[in-house]
Amino acid sequence: MSEATGRRLTGAAGIAAAVALIVEVPLYFVYSGPPPDANVLARLLIGIFALAFLIVFVTSFRELVKRVNPAYEWVASLACSTGLAYATITLVSMGLEAGAVIATDHSIDPTIDVNGTYILYGSISRLLLALFLAATGRTIARTNILPRWTARSAYVLAGINLAFVPSLFFGNNPANFYAANGWGTTASMGAILSYWLLALGISTYRSASKR
Repeated sequence: MSEATGRRLTGAAGIAAAVALIVEVPLYFVYSGPPPDANVLARLLIGIFALAFLIVFVTSFRELVKRVNPAYEWVASLACSTGLAYATITLVSMGLEAGAVIATDHSIDPTIDVNGTYILYGSISRLLLALFLAATGRTIARTNILPRWTARSAYVLAGINLAFVPSLFFGNNPANFYAANGWGTTASMGAILSYWLLALGISTYRSASKR
């Protein structure tokens, strides 16, 4: 596979993951109370596809770095490993939510009623994303495979995610910004990640035409 093809594949996967995440996040705010099962299962299905595209993105990003500058493959491997771990943790969380919704004969709000997802979506995911973003930023900065703004923005987002790791001490009310499952800790960070990933995917895809 040529470098240009690798850039297009990486960029397309990033764009696809970002678009799916952008569609998914607003579905969490459609209903003020327990949402109907269709809403929960639809957003989880979209999220599953988003994470599948994310897996393709982080894997192809590592292979792209290996081709462009093998000396920094180890940093790209760290980004890939933490990205895969994040995707796995989130998929487990989605499985717990979907199982609870399917098994219950009345509408529930899985962001509150499924206790096992609080820390998975919150502190654990924030730490894994901080590592992923920091490693991605380091890789880009050292290899110059993308514009400098992509590395700098990755560092900033890594710091923001790291700041949310202690949120597990602040309860489980999703209406609170800094709760374990709060709208700042989970939904807002997910939205920010999706738009950053969209910009990164577009930049990566467009870079193929310059090679």
